[in-house]
Amino acid sequence: MNEEIQDILHSEGMSLAPIKKRAAAFFIDEMLLSLLLIIALSDSFFEAKTVEEMIILTNKFVLEYMAMKVFYQAFFVMQYGATLGKLLMKIRVVEIKTLQTPNVIAALNRSIVRVVSEMLFYLGFLWGVMDPARQTWHDKSAKTLVVNV
Repeated sequence: MNEEIQDILHSEGMSLAPIKKRAAAFFIDEMLLSLLLIIALSDSFFEAKTVEEMIILTNKFVLEYMAMKVFYQAFFVMQYGATLGKLLMKIRVVEIKTLQTPNVIAALNRSIVRVVSEMLFYLGFLWGVMDPARQTWHDKSAKTLVVNV
């Protein structure tokens, strides 16, 4: 890990969030957003008679779903420093320079790059597993870290 980042975290009594906590938060957020999509499209889902019809229906709304993910991530990270999953796992996102909740631009940048990373076979997340500072692509682009609360 970058010594400067390590020194900043140590001086503030902070530690990086473990990969397991981040993965659990990711799972919680994905399940919540999927449930919201199913509720929003419940009439159509109940009319679908086969799995193929459900897949076709889901594919019709992929752009709306991605927009929902961007808005969800950006809003909660900007407002609270964490999504609902991160809040439950007691971790949060901070800007590296200030160790404060990311501003609007950083939160939006982070959420857009996050969705792009998902579309690219989660390579940005894999990067975070191998990175000493546990920074994913979206963390690097927004200059953020995920730390324990």
